[in-house]
Amino acid sequence: MASTTYQSAGKADTGNQSWDKAKDAGKEALKQGAEAGKQTFENAKEQGKEALGKVKEAGAEALGKAKETAQSVASMAAETASAAGQKVDDLTAAAGHRMADLGDSINQRASQEGMLGKATHAVGDTIKQGGQYVEEHKISGMARDVEDVVRNHPLPALLVVLGIGFFIGRAMRD
Repeated sequence: MASTTYQSAGKADTGNQSWDKAKDAGKEALKQGAEAGKQTFENAKEQGKEALGKVKEAGAEALGKAKETAQSVASMAAETASAAGQKVDDLTAAAGHRMADLGDSINQRASQEGMLGKATHAVGDTIKQGGQYVEEHKISGMARDVEDVVRNHPLPALLVVLGIGFFIGRAMRD
C-alpha cells in the first residue's frame, strides 16, 4: 500500500510538473503570440503609412493633371471666344463695306437735279456714312459707343428702352 501511495504521490508530482510545464508552455505561447501580434500590427501600420503616402502622391498628381486640363480648356475657350469675336467683327466690317458701296451706287444712279435728286443723294450719303462707320468700328466698337451714350445720357437711354419694350409688348399681345 505504501507503494501505491508513493505511486499516487509520484503521479501527483508528475501531474503537477506536467501542469506547471503546460502553464509555462501556455505563458510562453501567449508571450510569443503577443509578440507576433505586435510585430504584425507594426507591419500593418507601416504598410498603411506607405499606402497613404502613395494615395497622397496619386491624389496630388491627379489634382495637378486636373488643373492642367482646366487651364487648357479655359485657354481653348478664350481662344475660341476671341476667334468668334474676330469673325463677328470681320462679318460686320464686310457688311459695313457693302452698305458703303450701296450708298455710292445710289448716289451714282440718282438724278442730280431737283428735290428728288437731293433727297436721293442725302439717303445715299447717309447709307454710305453708316456703312463706313460700321466698317471702321465693327461690332465691338459700336458696343463701346452705345455704352458711352448710355453712360453719358442715362435717362434718355432708359426712356428709349422702355419705349421699345412697350412697342414690342404691344406687338406680341396683338
